[in-house]
Amino acid sequence: MLGRFYIVSTHIGNFEDIVLRAKRVLSECDFVICEELKPARQLLKQLELYKELIQINEHTEKENTELVLQLLLEGKNCCLISDAGTPLFSDPGNYLLNKIYEKGIPVSIVPGPDSLVPALIVSGFDISKFFYAGWLSPKSHERKSQLKSLKQINKTIAIMDTPYRLKQLLVDVKEIFGDDIKVSLACDLTTENEKILRGKISEVYQKVVDDNSKCEFVLIIDNSNQGS
Repeated sequence: MLGRFYIVSTHIGNFEDIVLRAKRVLSECDFVICEELKPARQLLKQLELYKELIQINEHTEKENTELVLQLLLEGKNCCLISDAGTPLFSDPGNYLLNKIYEKGIPVSIVPGPDSLVPALIVSGFDISKFFYAGWLSPKSHERKSQLKSLKQINKTIAIMDTPYRLKQLLVDVKEIFGDDIKVSLACDLTTENEKILRGKISEVYQKVVDDNSKCEFVLIIDNSNQGS
């Protein structure tokens, strides 16, 4: 009997957002795969659970994939979680998942919170069609080149990045898309510090500078009605 591999979504900021099924599946699994040990331990502590943790990140994925496969083939059930939100969304684990499919091991997903869809919804922009640009290059000249390409896409655009690159990303968006492009900046969603900054990029950038904001964020650009 093969084990089952569960992809389990957890909360992104507010612990109350974790779904009941996620709690149950985590309590029933034999071990948990995580990206970073500290947030995984904190989550399990909040759930009053103790589980063996196996770390999967860019340094350990190939090595630890073999261990995970062995345990699943022995009939153990496991859960994959990310540091926050939905796993495999800009997170490690895709190599592992494909190896699991190759072995014919059953896979289930426990859907739940993520930051992208809420950020799109609260933007108020047209999201009937949108383009997820993900994480742009940390190198300035490459990032600007990517933004120039994105400007040609006449859809609402979603971008994510690390908190310390927020201001520079806004500067680059302002330069490439122009001062009047409308954006929505969703900061620290579901937490006590949650805020939505919406308006022209020049206005949003100034607000971030004035508040010296540094937050987990999703930037939504209203490019759906722009000319190419």
